[in-house]
Amino acid sequence: MSLFIPDFDDSVVVRAADAEVIRSAPDSTNRLLVDSDAVGGALSSMRVTLGKGANGARPHHHGRSAEMFYILDGTAQLLAGERVVTAERGDVVIVPPGQQHAFAAAPGEIADMLVVITPGVERFEYFRHLERIRYGKVPPESLLEVQELYDSHFGTSEIWNATRGQ
Repeated sequence: MSLFIPDFDDSVVVRAADAEVIRSAPDSTNRLLVDSDAVGGALSSMRVTLGKGANGARPHHHGRSAEMFYILDGTAQLLAGERVVTAERGDVVIVPPGQQHAFAAAPGEIADMLVVITPGVERFEYFRHLERIRYGKVPPESLLEVQELYDSHFGTSEIWNATRGQ
């Protein structure tokens, strides 16, 4: 086990009004809170709000970071390795580096989550890239070219597909 000591000099305060908001679907948003470079690589954090039954991230893993999901409101379904977990307001789910995961709002429910990745990975540009795909500015397969850069490696999951009816 290695100890990571982040290198930054002062507290970081992000006001809600200053957070960049990226719309991932008509009723879903990613509010970008803290990116890795602001805190010496300690973490990356965002607030993900999903509309009723909306899909969030498809199955993927991070090779170098753990990811924490804290449910602020609603109910989420999360793939954590080989199981699907239903998490409700106040629940926390943490997936270790290398474990495949995905998330979505439970059917008929909204999900509002604080997501923290540690150690941090530059995530803001990743979400901007997803937005460019959504608006047809770059093709979806362009994500394959930046998987290593953003430490987001895509996979598949039969149990996730069966749970989500895909």
